[in-house]
Parts: sequence; C-alpha cells; structure tokens
Amino acid sequence: MPMFAIPSLTFCVTGFSWLVLASIPGIAAMVGLVHGTPLPSWVRALHVHAVLVGGVTQIILGGFILMIPSPSSANRKEADSHPLTFWMMNGGLIGMLVGFWLHWYVVVSVAGFAVIAAFLSVIYSIWIRASRTWKFSIKDAWYYALSLFCLVGGSVCGEIMALGFVQESYGYVRLAHIHLVVLGFVVLAIIEIVHHLLPTVWNRPRLSPNLAQIGTILIPIGVAVLIGGFLNSSVRIELAAGAVLFMGGILWTGSLFRTWLTSTPTNSAASDHLFVSAFFLIFTIMLGGLVGANNLADHPLLPYGRLHLVAYTHMAFIGFVMNAVMGACSYLIPIILANGRISNHKKRGPYLDQLTTMMNRWSTVQIAALSLGTMGLGLLAALTWNVPLASIYIRIATWTSLVLLMTSLVLFSVKLTSIIAKKPDTLRAGQISTDELKLTA
Repeated sequence: MPMFAIPSLTFCVTGFSWLVLASIPGIAAMVGLVHGTPLPSWVRALHVHAVLVGGVTQIILGGFILMIPSPSSANRKEADSHPLTFWMMNGGLIGMLVGFWLHWYVVVSVAGFAVIAAFLSVIYSIWIRASRTWKFSIKDAWYYALSLFCLVGGSVCGEIMALGFVQESYGYVRLAHIHLVVLGFVVLAIIEIVHHLLPTVWNRPRLSPNLAQIGTILIPIGVAVLIGGFLNSSVRIELAAGAVLFMGGILWTGSLFRTWLTSTPTNSAASDHLFVSAFFLIFTIMLGGLVGANNLADHPLLPYGRLHLVAYTHMAFIGFVMNAVMGACSYLIPIILANGRISNHKKRGPYLDQLTTMMNRWSTVQIAALSLGTMGLGLLAALTWNVPLASIYIRIATWTSLVLLMTSLVLFSVKLTSIIAKKPDTLRAGQISTDELKLTA
C-alpha cells in the first residue's frame, strides 16, 4: 500500500523527519552559544518553526487521525488521504523558513496562511471522523478541542506579527503566539494523548479516574493563568499558575502511577517513553516554579541568562514532548502499518509482533540516552554558575549531552525506517493460505 494511502503515517513520519533536520541548526545554535559566538536570529527561527510546525504539530495532528477509527467505506465521504493538506503544510513551512532566512516577512505571512489552512483542513477532517466514530462525551472531547483552538489562535498571532499589524504591542502578541502554541496546544494535546494511550499500552483500566479528571481540569486552568502572568509581566501570577499546574500534574501523574503499579511489566519502548515523559512534566513544572521564585527577588540569588533559558525549555521539550512523541510513535506506527498492509486479522498478529519487537530493540539505550542527554543540558547550565564558558567542563558537558541526544534520535530513526521497510512475509502468508485450503478440503 502506498504511503500516501495512510495519511496519519505520512504526517507522522514526515514530522519526525523534520525533527531530525531541525536538530542540525539547533546543535549549531547551541554550540555557538556555548562558545560565545551566537548565530544570527534567523537560525533560531528556522530551528523553532521546523521543530514545532513541521515536527511536533504534524506528528500530533497525524496522531489524532491515527487514533480515530476510520468510518466504514459505505458511509465515508471524506478521502482516505490528504495530499493537498500535506503539501500545503510542508510547502508552507518551507516557504516560512525561506522567508525567515531572507528576512522576507511577506513570504512568511503568505506561507503562514497556507500552513493555517492545512491545520484547519486536518481539524475539519478530525471533527467529521470523530463525530461519526467516537463515543466520547463532552468531558473527553473538550480537551482536544481546546488544544486545537489554541493552535489556531497561536498561529493567527504569528500571522499578525509577520504582517506587522502590532508594532506597539509586538512583544505581547509574540508571547501569546509562543505560549498558545507551546503550552495551549502541544502540552495540552500530549497530556491528553498520554492520558488515554498509557492505560491502553499497559492493557489495564485507568485507576483513580476522578483524580485524573481533576488534574486534567487544573492543568489548562494553570496554563491560562500562566499565559496571563506572562502577558502582564507578573511573576506572582506566574508562581500562582505554577502551583495550580503542579497540583494538576501531581493528580494526573498519580493516577498513571497507580495504574502502572497494577499492570504487568511490559518493558516496551512505548510504555517507558510515555511514563518517563509524565515525570519530566512534573520535574519541569517544579523547575519553572524555582525559576519564578528566583526572579521574584530584587537581586536574584542565581543569575539566569539565555543559556539557562535554553536548557530549561529544552529539558521541557525533549524530556516531556520528545519522550511522549517517541512513545506514541513506538506504539501506534506498528499498528497502522500492520492494519494497512494485512487485511486478515489472524495473519496480522504475527506481523504486528515482528514490528513491535523491532521497535523495542535497544529501547533501554534509546530512553537512557534521551533522558541523560536532557538532564545534561541542565547540568551544563548549572556549571556556568561556577566555571567560565571557556572551561573544559562546559565543553565536555555540551558535547556529551549532544552526543547522547543524537544517539537516541538516530537509533529511533533507524528503527522507524526499518519497520517501514519491513514488508509482510509473503512466503509465510502463502503457506498459511495453503494450509487453510487443505483444512477446507
């Protein structure tokens, strides 16, 4: 089956390819910052937009389509594939990156409209499919709806910036653009995906659902208050939001932890990545509170510069977001490949087991490298409080962290490529068919 006949797989694989490509300017910017020779601002713009738009957003939207069962062919009105949407999203992103590189913000705005149109097309498709196939009540669906609303709202703020409509309040619109997309869409969407996916991976019913529900209500409230604190430049509001987020995160993670305690250990890449991501969420919320408390004083106890901000944001992004993305892909992509390539349910099982086994290989190394590399960035930032940037310790921490992160990324990329290239064993399928014919005779 051609890849474009499986829209969710196309979006997910292309999104991960963007993440790999975006790591190159990210590494260059990090090395330049540590060496005291920061790169031009457009390099950071390329890195951030390639990661968020081409990578994470594309994977999440493809994952939404992947998790919604396809309606029966008799009732299906929408197409199985979305080639126009796919090319609008990725072509628009390329246009945005070229515009940032050449400082042609008219090109950025035009390409941004194409990306927003692609987002709306996917959201419309998700809504139509969900309304026909899901049995969720409004208490389950509102979380996804809120995250998608934040995606569109944050993207519109980006368009307003690119068109230059808000010169006087540019900083506020920029804050709204960043935090609506990152906190409102990426964080909320991943929290809900992990919330529904982990019990499925563990094959256990969710324990303490009431606690989890309270937690998932508190988290978006905390995100809204936090964005308000950023817009008002109020550290006290930000700290209050952090307390709400921490309480919601503890309740949400506690429910997952109780479910994990009653489940049979699977030692799978999917469950381990998703579970680690939940704890990175709590850890980064705690760090955010400490950063806010440090900035509350007239004379901060510890200096907080650009390198510390980069380390903190990447601990949140890589530790929480990347672990969740890699975990969800490890579980869902083998399923969609098996379902797309083998129609017979009985014959599909052995093939799915093969793909899952391939994804679980070297999972301990993969998860440990990603987690240790992420923590290494925090250690790198902490070292600058005691040693100069030119110190050998800074260089060792920098390259060790980058090598660990790239090891995990390359290992996952190789496994993802391998399972996509792994075709069903046609000889074995033929033997099964022959045996079935003999039994029938």
